[in-house]
Amino acid sequence: FAQKDVFQLKDIEKIAPKEKGITSMSVKEILQSLVDDGMVDTDRIGTSNYFWAFPSKALHARKCKLEELESQFAESSQKKEALIKSIEKSKIGREDTAERTALIEELAALRQKKEQLKAEIDKYRECDPDVVEEMRQTNKVAKEAANRWTDNIFSIKSWAKRKFGFEESRIDKGFGIPEDLDYID
Repeated sequence: FAQKDVFQLKDIEKIAPKEKGITSMSVKEILQSLVDDGMVDTDRIGTSNYFWAFPSKALHARKCKLEELESQFAESSQKKEALIKSIEKSKIGREDTAERTALIEELAALRQKKEQLKAEIDKYRECDPDVVEEMRQTNKVAKEAANRWTDNIFSIKSWAKRKFGFEESRIDKGFGIPEDLDYID
């Protein structure tokens, strides 16, 4: 800002330690940080990189930000006013009267009764034909699965008898298979 000029990196590395007290090793990092933050502009011209920062650009950026914030503030103020008007409009016809209070109490009583009826319906839910049918379907699937596993156990026992020559009672005892294992009918 002070010199209002355009510099190359090597020029800044010479000037910064003398005038600003920045070590020459950290100039490049600080400069890159300023470029990333938009406080310093950079451009490549030919094979050289040039850096500059003019006070007018910073002032212009602040003015744009201020205008943006002022417009957001105005917009928010309008929304607030509209909401206040909406609240006032909604309050019309909702004044506390004896009739309104009675209706609110009646509504509360009806809601409570609805909850009681729901609880009673849930109590008899197990007799609901849809629930009973669903239980039948679940039982059917479970029965098929149990029979499938029983079939698998018989197949493995048969294979073990053929392969190793074990007796059936010895296989049952070794694997904890009950003697009365059979298909579910």
